[in-house]
Amino acid sequence: MAVRKKERLADYGLNSERVLWRGKGAGVFEQELGDLEDRLMLSTVDKAVAWAQGSSIWPDTFGLACCAIEMMSIVSSRYDIARFGAEVFRSSPRQADLLIVSGRVAHKMAAPLRQIYDQMLEPKWVIAMGACASSGGMFNNYTILQGVDKVVAVDIHVPGCPPRPEALVEGIVRLQEKIKAGVPPAYEIRGVAS
Repeated sequence: MAVRKKERLADYGLNSERVLWRGKGAGVFEQELGDLEDRLMLSTVDKAVAWAQGSSIWPDTFGLACCAIEMMSIVSSRYDIARFGAEVFRSSPRQADLLIVSGRVAHKMAAPLRQIYDQMLEPKWVIAMGACASSGGMFNNYTILQGVDKVVAVDIHVPGCPPRPEALVEGIVRLQEKIKAGVPPAYEIRGVAS
């Protein structure tokens, strides 16, 4: 099905006497305007908001074990997470929109983790960094939580024990791609664990 190209201002819904006058050709303004809309990069507000959210992620630090050292190194000059707009690590959950859970989570830490998650503003995202945060890792016992997705809704799992800083950067880039594509946060898709 061919789409008819809009040639006159009347085709855009403008209802002035000059535009609706029969037999009158395009005015000087319309001739100069031409295919300006096609030449300009136009977008929707939703796409612009998604781009802004994806390009300015502010992580919250929740380092619990050896993975936290790898998480801290991504702000160094070698990895420079500032290139991706995520350099502002916040110590307050009310100023952050990304929670990076790095390391093993004991059952005692589940309640504080959930409290920090609840204090974050929406939309909020979660990265489970490392095998311990993702699935309990090698600690299959009564003290370690077998995956933080039992407490909070996780968007991205970064594998490894401990994962290299490059893996965390890759996880942040994948999260940015999800955000810019308009994929809703995990708590909207799956609901938050109770």
